[in-house]
Amino acid sequence: MASPTPIYYKQNRLKQLRAFCHAARTGSISEAAEKIFLSQPTVSLQIQALERELETVLFERRGPKIRLTPEGEALYKLAQPLVEGMDKLHETFAAQQGLLESGELNIAAGESTILYVLPEPLRRFTEQYPKIRIKLHNVTGGRDGLSRLRADEADFAVGAMMEVPDDIVYRPLVTYSPALIVPLDHPLAKKQAVTLEDIAPYGLILPPPSLTTWRMVDLVFRQHNLKFKSGLEAGGWEVIKKYVEMGLGISIVTDVCLTGREKLVTFPLDDYFPKRTYGIVLRRGKYLSPQAQRFIETMESFYTAAPPEGPAA
Repeated sequence: MASPTPIYYKQNRLKQLRAFCHAARTGSISEAAEKIFLSQPTVSLQIQALERELETVLFERRGPKIRLTPEGEALYKLAQPLVEGMDKLHETFAAQQGLLESGELNIAAGESTILYVLPEPLRRFTEQYPKIRIKLHNVTGGRDGLSRLRADEADFAVGAMMEVPDDIVYRPLVTYSPALIVPLDHPLAKKQAVTLEDIAPYGLILPPPSLTTWRMVDLVFRQHNLKFKSGLEAGGWEVIKKYVEMGLGISIVTDVCLTGREKLVTFPLDDYFPKRTYGIVLRRGKYLSPQAQRFIETMESFYTAAPPEGPAA
């Protein structure tokens, strides 16, 4: 008589796949067990049963940490959307019936995105879905945002990307231009236009070297066989604008942060620097909850219907 074990484990396939996906995402059996409220031996048994059924090895075990084998990577790509889809079944069904009245939405974004790109889409979304709780995760740099996506701590990210990894999908929504900002009484303020040679002698207030803006400024100056002068290092466009207004230096920013109300003189730098796009950043293959889908639709609708204007003259 055949053993009933295979039938039993097929009936528990979802539990096995859920345990497997959490272990793959965390790189730890114990952390996976905590997240799905099971004991560590139970999670281990579920993964072992899945390996027996598929006749393969899904993890390389190295001390307390585990890593996916190539076979495990292939299964994770297939299983993750299925597990997330089943876990969100109730919300998805309710959304299809027009009853998207609850749930949670986690968005990762940098400070500039939170201040300048997200406010109006957020306002529209919360007006339409007031019972959905939104968590904004303020991340520092693209790598921090990507790590949250890969750990499923965020449904999606919003921000600027110059290099897109293979496991990430980037959907640009809006484009902004580079600009030089100087104080009203600065020697450059009287010029009609500026060149990199004009900028080079003056101290630049820039974000830290680990961020995209600093690296881009460094690259462009080197491409023109010039060196820029480092002034203050400061994080956040609002801080940088304030310091420039105070006469502590000049800066190169993206005009997403310029309202036209600043006490500054601005010069376009499109001849030297590439435009910056902001958009939706997704983990490839991730199941999007109804809440995430609706928010992305809100952002796309807003920026398609009403592209942002540049800074006031």
